[in-house]
Amino acid sequence: MFVRTVYATGDPDRIDRTLDGLATEAVELLSGQPGYRGYGLFADRSVGKITMGSWWESEEAERASDEALGERRRELLAPLAGTVTTEVWEAVATAPPGVAGPGARFRLSRSDVDPATVDTAAEVFRDRVLPVLAKQPGFVTGAMLADRTTGRLSVGAIYADQATFDASRGPTADSRAKALTTLGGTLRSLEEFEVVVLDRRAPQQ
Repeated sequence: MFVRTVYATGDPDRIDRTLDGLATEAVELLSGQPGYRGYGLFADRSVGKITMGSWWESEEAERASDEALGERRRELLAPLAGTVTTEVWEAVATAPPGVAGPGARFRLSRSDVDPATVDTAAEVFRDRVLPVLAKQPGFVTGAMLADRTTGRLSVGAIYADQATFDASRGPTADSRAKALTTLGGTLRSLEEFEVVVLDRRAPQQ
């Protein structure tokens, strides 16, 4: 699968309006496009930061949906009136889709590895990191996204509530450090968000 991510920042006083528009329209708009497999909307309201991702069965489906919906996405993000960065990734390792209710939290880390080791990174995440996450109370789902050309990785994990999210920080940090040491990778960022919308659908058989 392929994932289009959007990272937007702006005035915190205007973030609620932007989130309301996205929460109201995004899933309906996206699910009407061929190859749609999911959507997540996450926010840090205190600093005026939004990240979101839409999941697609193929590169072709991702490109077609972007052509069809790009203008409406820009309109929905306009109230935030800040910076917007859009990227496309390959989902190289994923946990089964889960359900996140009110109070769910999202942790996002970005790192760099040698592009030649992306498949190894996916294997390490799938075989070593995901089993650790899956045993943590409150774990909902997670995934590793990759840019094979640059070796950039984006790893996300969702937890059911603030308490389990807080409790997961230590074990997750240890697991992350071991994985990056194994891969010779470099951590570039670590962020935390509230989950505003989560709509993940199982891959079609």
